[in-house]
This record gives sequence, C-alpha cells and structure tokens, in this order.
Amino acid sequence: MVKVRILVVSDSHIPDRADEIPRGIMDFIEEGRPYDIVVHAGDLTSRDVLDYFSRLGSKIYIVQGNMDWLDLPESEVFNVHGVKIGVVHGDLVYPRGDLKGLTRVAEDLKVKMLIWGHTHRPLLAKVGDIVHLNPGSITGAYSGAGASYGPSFAIATVKASDKLLLEVKLYALDKGRVVEKYRLIEEF
Repeated sequence: MVKVRILVVSDSHIPDRADEIPRGIMDFIEEGRPYDIVVHAGDLTSRDVLDYFSRLGSKIYIVQGNMDWLDLPESEVFNVHGVKIGVVHGDLVYPRGDLKGLTRVAEDLKVKMLIWGHTHRPLLAKVGDIVHLNPGSITGAYSGAGASYGPSFAIATVKASDKLLLEVKLYALDKGRVVEKYRLIEEF
C-alpha cells in the first residue's frame, strides 16, 4: 500500500492577529513530519510562516488569502494517485463559507476535494461528489466576521492499493492537547 500524507492548514494570521502557532499544535505537527505534501489555504500574512511550512514537506501548495501581501497563486490543483485536489482561500464566494458557491468552484477546477479557508471555522463535509475541507485557523485567530473557533488543522491521507481511499482527520486544540474532532473516509 502506498500512502501520501497531507498536512492541511489555513489562516495563521501571524503576526497581525496571532503571535504564533500554539505549542501543542507545533509539537503534534513536528512529531508527524515529514509530510509528503503541505497545504496552506491562505492568510499566512508573513514570509516566516511560508518558510516554516515549506520545511515540513516534500511538496507545498499555498494560495493567497485576502490578507496576504505575498505573491502567491489564487488557486492550486494537484493530483494524488488520481484524486484531484484543489486549494483556494474561499474569499471569492459570498456569504463566507457558502457550500453551494464553493462546490461550483470545485466543479470549475474539476476536483474531487476542495481545501479552503477564510471562515476560520473548521468544516469537513461532502456535497454531491465533492469533499470539502476547511481546516479552520491553525492559530485560532479571530475571523473577519469577528468570531474565533479555536486553533485547528487537518491531516489527509490518500491510500492506494487495490482500492483508493481518502482519509481526512480534523484536529483541534482542547485544553492544550490536540484531539481528533472529525474523520471522513471516502473511497474513489
């Protein structure tokens, strides 16, 4: 069996809304490295964050958020064992987090999974044939809508053998410890 592990984060907002990634999350992420792929769905807001996540994996896909000044693409599409995955920040749909609009984005990109951020609220859902993953804010920074949902992130694993499986685990920081909040397993 071949496995590809993907670290998925978004909305770090360092240093404008948060000073750093919480220690419990940093320890968890560091313990799991190296990752095959690292995805950041925008609003890094500093070169240091870009540099940090670039060191965690073999490949990196980072998109520009509405608060970023870095020269980054608006979207990315990559393929893992035949599973096409798209990445956008999510600020191009209104209202924030609108799954109908984000599903149209996924269809336009011709992807089976869409990773997005912007709301700072973690979400793992399936709409039709599209898996939606919003890892939330890795720092727990408040969103532009004023809400804070606490620090969160995700790890996706694509497993290829006689079947092709996508397993996504959404994690959150709870009392200083990283805990698994949601899990989705999809067969392709």
